[in-house]
Amino acid sequence: MTPTTAGALFVGSLVVVLVAVHRPLGDHLYAVVSGRRSSRVERGVFRLVGVDPATEQTWGVYARSVLAFSAVSVLFLYGFQRLQQHLWLSLGFDPVVPHGAWNTAVSFVTNTNWQWYAGEATMGHLVQMAGLAVQNFVSAAVGIAVAFALVRGFARSRSSELGNFWVDLIRITLRILLPISVLGALALMAGGVVQNLSAGTEVTTLTGGGQTIPGGPVAGQEAIKQLGTNGGGFYNVNSAHPFENPTTWTNWLQILLVLLIPFSLPRVFGRMVGQLRQGHAIAAVMAILALVSVTLTNVFELTGDGTVPQAVGAALEGKEVRFGVSDSATFAAATTLTSTGAVNSFHDSYTALGGMMPLVNMMLGEVAPGGVGAGLYGLLVLAVTTVFVAGLMVGRTPEYVGKRIGSREITYASLYFLVTPTLVLAGTAAAFATGNHTTALNAGPHGFTEVLYAFTSASNNNGSAFAGLTVNTPWWNTTLGLCMLLGRFLPIVLVLALAGSLARQQPTPASAGTLPTHRPLFVGMVVGVTVILVALTFLPALALGPLAEGL
Repeated sequence: MTPTTAGALFVGSLVVVLVAVHRPLGDHLYAVVSGRRSSRVERGVFRLVGVDPATEQTWGVYARSVLAFSAVSVLFLYGFQRLQQHLWLSLGFDPVVPHGAWNTAVSFVTNTNWQWYAGEATMGHLVQMAGLAVQNFVSAAVGIAVAFALVRGFARSRSSELGNFWVDLIRITLRILLPISVLGALALMAGGVVQNLSAGTEVTTLTGGGQTIPGGPVAGQEAIKQLGTNGGGFYNVNSAHPFENPTTWTNWLQILLVLLIPFSLPRVFGRMVGQLRQGHAIAAVMAILALVSVTLTNVFELTGDGTVPQAVGAALEGKEVRFGVSDSATFAAATTLTSTGAVNSFHDSYTALGGMMPLVNMMLGEVAPGGVGAGLYGLLVLAVTTVFVAGLMVGRTPEYVGKRIGSREITYASLYFLVTPTLVLAGTAAAFATGNHTTALNAGPHGFTEVLYAFTSASNNNGSAFAGLTVNTPWWNTTLGLCMLLGRFLPIVLVLALAGSLARQQPTPASAGTLPTHRPLFVGMVVGVTVILVALTFLPALALGPLAEGL
């Protein structure tokens, strides 16, 4: 069997399983978001934190709850690291330096999990388990909760309420993330992933991205990670290490876990707005963008453009031979199309155009299918932008699932998509302007790509690293931390404001001039708007980096 055929079968099997799981998992997610009954455990937690599950919140209160919870989490995690020498199971480690503790606290609370350190040499067990691992769950739950709030905005009319953040947070964690992580851990252990409590273990969940999270059972933490988060793992090589990704089968399972929840969330949208075909259209946009990205990444790596790859017949530098080129390329695409950031090969060693694809995936806004929750609300904002553009073409007020998209709504949507590019491009420019762009091995276009990748990963809350940069400095830890913080919470506030504006509206009946938003034409328009927005924003930067190197 040729590598191309094997890679196609690998991707095809993932597609088949995702299609099969889409409906039952989507229905379970819908049951969580629409359910009124609370379990005994949930009622106990509600009493403990003083929450009335019957009370709902306006978008402003919901947003303040998200910000307050996240602010307290950052402060707690920062203090945990600074005081770890006094804590149980500290392993004798010194306190984390202030700029490093800031970066790590923001990283995990924003579901980014970018890591500048080797976990086994920096963090004690308690900090990793009670601090970092907890954030792997709750930061992912925050993203899903915001997505639920936006969908309620589309589904409700003449309402000022979007649900209760605290209820959403607790139910998502207990009913979705924990059960899937347990099942994933059991499957990974059956596949040969070790389970221990050594200083070199890694965490991974349905959340962000990153580099190293030792301090807990590897199999359980790997399941957490692949649901959306990442860590550096044994020897800081992540899912390339056989202890946490021993076979092609576990590699396939980890990619499946990465994509599972994001690809199921569009069904929740369809069911809540009362039109399943609207959810199918959103899922189709995600699938088209994802399949094109996976295909291009595989093509660029399998063709092996470049002097050395052509001389040896394959682009195997930085890849594990047990996975090969195609499975590694698919993993790279999947974890940058989502907010996972896990790696089983090193993107810095990819061919120029192959290495460009993970970068482009993040620049898309990670909407194909994106991070858990963040992918859905990002794509819905893109759909709002698309119907507005279509409305301009025909000279009428645009509508989406019965809601009018006026000046207020498009302002929120436009600001949403200006946040991340501003952070990425301003951060990259600042690195070069201040002389903080020095790379370890590379100069020229490749060195520029390394700097651009770092800010793109941080601002999009992905957490993967292109390598080559020395980022353990006060400047890098501070600036990347700011990018992670602003790149997470400014879009969330804008999404919740949009949700509040939509929820207050009275539904607008469809008319002969209404653009059908469930047909292939609209799906193609959303794909086109997504690509055009990215091209207009980032093409000059890409031309200075991977395109210049590749051409």
